[in-house]
Amino acid sequence: MQMSDLRIALFSGNYNMTTDGANRALNRLVEYLLRQGAEVRVYSPTNAEPAFPPTGDLVSLPSFAIPGRSEYRLPMALNGRVRRDLAAFKPNVVHVSSPDVSAHRAVTWARHRRLPVLASVHTRFDTYPRYYNMAWAEPALTALLRRFYRRCDALVTPSESMAQVLRDQRMNYDIGIWSRGVDRTVFNPGRRDPAWRQQLGLADNEVAVGFLGRLVMEKGLDVFSDTIDELRAREIPHRVLVVGEGPAREWFEARLPDAVFAGFQGGADLGRAVASMDVLFNPSITETFGNVTLEAMACGLPVVAAAATGSESLVDDGRSGRLVRPGAIHHFAEALRGYIEDPALRAKHGAAGEARSKDFSWDRINQAVADTYLRLIRQKPKAQP
Repeated sequence: MQMSDLRIALFSGNYNMTTDGANRALNRLVEYLLRQGAEVRVYSPTNAEPAFPPTGDLVSLPSFAIPGRSEYRLPMALNGRVRRDLAAFKPNVVHVSSPDVSAHRAVTWARHRRLPVLASVHTRFDTYPRYYNMAWAEPALTALLRRFYRRCDALVTPSESMAQVLRDQRMNYDIGIWSRGVDRTVFNPGRRDPAWRQQLGLADNEVAVGFLGRLVMEKGLDVFSDTIDELRAREIPHRVLVVGEGPAREWFEARLPDAVFAGFQGGADLGRAVASMDVLFNPSITETFGNVTLEAMACGLPVVAAAATGSESLVDDGRSGRLVRPGAIHHFAEALRGYIEDPALRAKHGAAGEARSKDFSWDRINQAVADTYLRLIRQKPKAQP
């Protein structure tokens, strides 16, 4: 079988409703597959004002807005319209990217037809309850995820560190790597813009500690804020530059009244914003890869990150950044202090991170997923006539 013979039904919980690393990666994958001659049909919830135009053919799934997080919609069971569309498309492989209700139904639909199923794991869903005072629910959620992922033929995840977590949790026995790439025409040190910094009130000689990502509690906003409080208490001079939007912005602004909030940035503006930081601070433990970490590295920034899935596979501790035990406020502050007070160290570790970022080519990375589709089709027993 050739790439051009692939017919992929891709199920996504959020293909283009908001902008995040997972749906950007899915859109890039579809673009690559279409460019290679494969046929792809995407099934996802939709909303009236998506964050960006979808790549490929998009079929809207029945869904409802998540209470308190209306920017997201939760897909429901596959209705007759969707099932008829699937039958007419006649996929030879099914790809599910979020363990929601529609994905469960899609896996059942595929298994009844002996079609191979690939699941991509994009985030640490099992860690989310701890950010909403529901840590007691994590074991049950992990068990539900295990039931879902074991019904799939294989999993792919963005980093070896996350793959090992999935192995340890016994989620599946066929787990591969679908890494992430970075667009170096957008993210590079040359995008730094002193004039833009000055417009935001950041002087050339001020060290900007950056936060990049959606402003939601599961990104570690509490740890970030507590660490900045310690820097302030120790009278270590710095500024905070926050790039991103989200429902927790009001909370974050109240916690960091002296920070500069640049809001949502996209495309070349995003590259400019990242390159105009001096160090990225990423305390999140929910990412399976950490696109923001890679983007910062490509811009020549040292990264201070939680020693967790994703960042552990990107940051070389003591060479391109610092990896700190999750939640260790004092150690995060000490790592940031080193970069704030030592411009030569910032430059040295930033250059090492930029060199590492050059290993991530989108086409090579997405070909690994296509190769997995082809392998699963070869391995899957054919349905009896």
